[in-house]
Amino acid sequence: MSPGSIVETAPIGLLGGSFDPVHCGHLQLAQDALRSLGLAQIAFIPAGQPWQKGTITASVHRLRMLELALPQQAQWRIDPCEIDRDGPSYTVDTLRQMRTIVGPNCPLVWILGFDQLSQLHSWHQWERLTEFAHLAYTRRAGGAAKLNTVMSDFVAARAADASALRRAAAGAVVEFVMQPVDCSSSQIRRALSSGQERLAAPFLPEAVLGYIRSQQLYLPVHGQ
Repeated sequence: MSPGSIVETAPIGLLGGSFDPVHCGHLQLAQDALRSLGLAQIAFIPAGQPWQKGTITASVHRLRMLELALPQQAQWRIDPCEIDRDGPSYTVDTLRQMRTIVGPNCPLVWILGFDQLSQLHSWHQWERLTEFAHLAYTRRAGGAAKLNTVMSDFVAARAADASALRRAAAGAVVEFVMQPVDCSSSQIRRALSSGQERLAAPFLPEAVLGYIRSQQLYLPVHGQ
């Protein structure tokens, strides 16, 4: 399927991830993408069974933390399509499903961090992603600085500026700037599991931290 050309339509942003837990970095990424890329809205897509990761927190908790973290506004929403779908959560399947829902002419933008972009060649059917959506990435402070040859060539062949996202349904790769937030879900889990909540708390929305406490998620590991 080849999405058709369109005329100046605001794109829909898609932000996938485990969100285990969702944190201020995710929210900053979404906010900056929404503004910089001229998105009509942004959908957070929590992974169901991320095939490149080990055990993750149950989806009911990750979904609830997203609900608590996201501001109540029309431009922000949660789409549980990967949780609802059986089998491994492949991004190409999600984009194919989204394209079927929105039709051939609506621009879709899959949002990535630079670390994800640098590993994109390891994803299932990664070469097909731009058949269904644009890709937009941002660099993370202290993250990978360069792409390998395969990814560098892939990006160079599709590189465009944000205005291109409105003029076609898919196919471009765009870089945008994110205000740095020096945290990650893995860092937060490590802090919580080692009993150092004070290190994690500044990066978690208050309601999310309250939920983590109430559900006893990421408990300190005995002996640490």
